[in-house]
Amino acid sequence: MAQRIFNKEDFTKSNEKEYQLEYDINEIGKGSDLIVERLTEKGDYEIVQAPLRRLNDKIFIIWDTPFDGRILFDL
Repeated sequence: MAQRIFNKEDFTKSNEKEYQLEYDINEIGKGSDLIVERLTEKGDYEIVQAPLRRLNDKIFIIWDTPFDGRILFDL
């Protein structure tokens, strides 16, 4: 599986209650095998069940607060 590391700063505020990461389908695939992991204080990753939204050729990963982490995906 391929991975993409992201930081808190990569999130953008989508409305008053949500933050999102935006990726192009060409970058990470269609999202069917997408795994979102959050970096813990111990330096390990834990899987989170983040909502995904698709619009045209974009995938949005939604969360209530920004966090450091990575996504795992098959191309």
